[in-house]
Amino acid sequence: MDFGTFLVQCLNSVQYGLLLFLVASGLTLIFGIMGVINLAHGSFYMIGAYLAFSLAPLFGDQFLLMLVAGVVLAAIFGYVLEWAFFSYLYQRNHLQQVLMTYGLILVFEELRSIFVGNDVHGVKVPAWLDGSFALGNVMSYPWYRLFASAACIVLAVGLYYVVNRTRLGMMIRAGASNRDMVRGLGIDVKRLYRIVFAAGVALAALAGMIAAPMSSVYPNMGASVLIICFVLVVIGGIGSITGALVASLLVGFVDTFGKVFFADLSGIGIYLLMAIVLIWKPEGLMGRRP
Repeated sequence: MDFGTFLVQCLNSVQYGLLLFLVASGLTLIFGIMGVINLAHGSFYMIGAYLAFSLAPLFGDQFLLMLVAGVVLAAIFGYVLEWAFFSYLYQRNHLQQVLMTYGLILVFEELRSIFVGNDVHGVKVPAWLDGSFALGNVMSYPWYRLFASAACIVLAVGLYYVVNRTRLGMMIRAGASNRDMVRGLGIDVKRLYRIVFAAGVALAALAGMIAAPMSSVYPNMGASVLIICFVLVVIGGIGSITGALVASLLVGFVDTFGKVFFADLSGIGIYLLMAIVLIWKPEGLMGRRP
């Protein structure tokens, strides 16, 4: 492998890992703080991709404005969904959580089939991000993939700041550690949970919107993402945003370079990584010991 190819694969690894982080961070917030096993989280990624497909003709080359509109719609949807369904799950056992969230997957897929159909769709890259730039004499790299990486980095920094430097983040971290104490301090835990859930849905949908121009928009596209996201949560440590970021970048490199060097075994690479991490640190890379 020459240096140009190696550099392209490194950029692909970072871009893929950062995109996974957007989805996994939302799942980390919901699973780590609210204690809900949300199998429907991958569907929010799919909804984001279909939002991009539906909104793109309306906004044209105003791609950033389309992303903002999609995030707002996804956050409102998440807030209503938490109020209508998830607010009843906090005191239920994990089996009931799994059954209801799996039922939501079926509902979302059926609604997608009714309103959009079962065809595979594509989303055009905006004109101002079309094309690529040279990497050496032979290789080139698309501007849109670089934009996707930069957008994910900005969001990761913003999420870190909110969680670690704001009053809302303080309440989120306290709720993850001891929700009964937070409730005893007079904080409206129900409202906090709705904000966290809406943020988790918005992050997953945003990841789907960013990914849509790089890949096709197709039915059940959230299933594979959901599995990887649970792997990331386990590797990074339940409830740890930093752990989700580190795990996402590791998985991005393992998956990308695994497909290059070990194509026949690339499907098991991330699971081997998870097994190694759990043998070394059962609580995850950034998780707290029980």
